[in-house]
Amino acid sequence: MALLALQRLMTLQRDRQRRRRQVRARNGLIASVDKRKGSPCQQDGDGDSHAGKIMRYSIPDLPEDIWRHIHSLLPLRDAARAACLSHAFLHSWRCLPNLTLNRDVLCSEAHACGGKFSDKIDRILRNHSGCLKIFELDLDDLSCRYLDSWLRVAVTPGIEELTLRPYRRKYNFPCSLLSDGVRNSIRYLELGFCAFRPTAELGPLRSLTSLYLRAVHITGDELECLLSNALALEQFVLIYCKEIICLKIPCMLQQLSYLKVIGCWRLQVIESKAPNLSNFFLSGKILKLSLGETLQMKNLTMYHSNVVCYARAELSSTMPNLETVVLSSGEEVVNTPMLPTKFLYLKHLSIYMRSGLTFSPSYDYFSLVSFLDASPSLETLILDVAQVLMKHESVFGGSSHLRQMPEHRHCYLKSVKITGFSSAKGLVELACYILKNAVSLECLTLDTDYGFRCSGKNDTTCLRLNNTMLREAHRAVTAIRAYIEDKVPSTVKLTVLEPCRRCHARRGWPLRLRNKLL
Repeated sequence: MALLALQRLMTLQRDRQRRRRQVRARNGLIASVDKRKGSPCQQDGDGDSHAGKIMRYSIPDLPEDIWRHIHSLLPLRDAARAACLSHAFLHSWRCLPNLTLNRDVLCSEAHACGGKFSDKIDRILRNHSGCLKIFELDLDDLSCRYLDSWLRVAVTPGIEELTLRPYRRKYNFPCSLLSDGVRNSIRYLELGFCAFRPTAELGPLRSLTSLYLRAVHITGDELECLLSNALALEQFVLIYCKEIICLKIPCMLQQLSYLKVIGCWRLQVIESKAPNLSNFFLSGKILKLSLGETLQMKNLTMYHSNVVCYARAELSSTMPNLETVVLSSGEEVVNTPMLPTKFLYLKHLSIYMRSGLTFSPSYDYFSLVSFLDASPSLETLILDVAQVLMKHESVFGGSSHLRQMPEHRHCYLKSVKITGFSSAKGLVELACYILKNAVSLECLTLDTDYGFRCSGKNDTTCLRLNNTMLREAHRAVTAIRAYIEDKVPSTVKLTVLEPCRRCHARRGWPLRLRNKLL
């Protein structure tokens, strides 16, 4: 699309130049125009000079740095094609500071003309030697000797961002590439699917602010050496690095504000002494979590079993200044406890208790009132409790009496959404409590589906629900009408989302269920 826009611009300029020449000819300013109808190549002497003249008369007369900037904004494939149009763009192409090499970029003509990825990359890198500031290489099935030679060409002093995903677990990223000049300039380093073995002799990475390691073979001691040499680090992401058992973050990382750890299944201990950590994302169970000074912590995301109970019991006292919390648990054995500690500044709370089959029937959804009671500044609440089998006590079974909690005014809660809403008595009681006590509530959305909805277009469909799930969705709608609708104040917009009629009514469900949907 960017190349098409550039071609339109050039065509527009050619038309404008042609009209000017025609006006000049009519006014007698250009003599014997009709005599000059020879071939363009004959006029200019050779093809190269013709190409240069075409560019002089076919693009706007802009400073070279502006054209370089425009050229740098094009996708790589379009930038390469534009470089074939003129010497001006060819010079810009050879000075292009941003280079991304992956199969999408290289695959277009390589197979058609019998070319090889390695040959194409060799040619491209030779044309960009010494001028790259941003380099990304995302390719598999390549020889390690190619990788070493390419990196020696691309990673030179002055480079600012390097992303390498060779998908070769045995490839060892050469620390020798991080020479003095490279260490002084590199700001962003992302390595994936390889080995990285930094030692104490690595030297300081003075400008490094972002470090991303995905499926990298690196030990805890090696990582500690790396972090101790990156004192300017602000963001650190660690994903699927299975050799790390203990993650230690030194106190010297004064600028570190964002830490994300996902899927490091052997990791048992996280000890951070970084004083200004404000964003923390953890997926996986950790035996010991010590984040040191946590008064700066604002945003927290945690994914593991029983995290809802843990968060209420531990975080309100250790992280009192949290503003956004996201909790995801596939299992909660203990109800959320009522405690005197508060999340005084918590504004946005998301709790996902989605289960593949059935969530623990012993868990009482009504106990989530504890979070509301502890969060006087809460503005939005998102609760996802979708499950295949609903085994909780139904509001239609046994006693229909709904439990009450002491009134507690919530002055800031404006938006609440519950996905996977069922006829579980605890959920109905929670919704009624919110309607009664959230005096500033503006909208309440109760979604009775599993949560994966179509866009309403024919090319998309909702997640298929079995008969049991459809029956429970129908009971949930009945429960809303019987126990919740009459409690909705006039200032609150209640939205009830039933299973999609378009998708579920045409998939051969039993006639009785289809009639209920329609």
